[in-house]
Amino acid sequence: MKNLEISAKKREDFGKKASKAVRSESAIPCVIYGGGDTVHISVEKTDIKKLIYTPQSFIVVFDIEGKKESVVMREVQYHPVTDEPLHIDFYRVIKNKPIVIDLPVKLYGNAEGVKLGGKLQLAKRKLRVSGLEEHLPDSIDIDVTEMQLGKSIFVGDLNIENLTLLTPATTAICAVRMTRAARGAAAAAAAASKGK
Repeated sequence: MKNLEISAKKREDFGKKASKAVRSESAIPCVIYGGGDTVHISVEKTDIKKLIYTPQSFIVVFDIEGKKESVVMREVQYHPVTDEPLHIDFYRVIKNKPIVIDLPVKLYGNAEGVKLGGKLQLAKRKLRVSGLEEHLPDSIDIDVTEMQLGKSIFVGDLNIENLTLLTPATTAICAVRMTRAARGAAAAAAAASKGK
């Protein structure tokens, strides 16, 4: 799994007023939890954008005034109107302890149902998994070659070595939907075979 290095500053003042002051300096207040002391930091908005506005997932390595901390992003609070990130929670990566992280889904192959005029739709862009750092892939790759019209792939259909899937098993990841054109073609084929 890829690492992303980001510089951060330690925050000594907490609370709403202090957080507002951090944001006024084009930075975002963040907190690191788990496996030791809780650390309050601030990170430049431009550096955080590389982490938030991407389909990829990363192990983040913060350089906090010379001290390195490996973490994963857990939760982002956004402004209800501007959609700007207001606050981010991170969890420490601890050696030999499973990490919980959201991994992007990548579909590959040409689905059978698409060849018949269907449309492949990705319903779930990221899946939450748990696994040791060395076993975490960059993405969850799913082969859709065998998918027929009207069929879906659910989280429960996946079995990924060394990873535990935490997204509910009943969650649909992708489906081959019947398009109007495919429906028309199917109806025309059915009518033609009846007329014989």
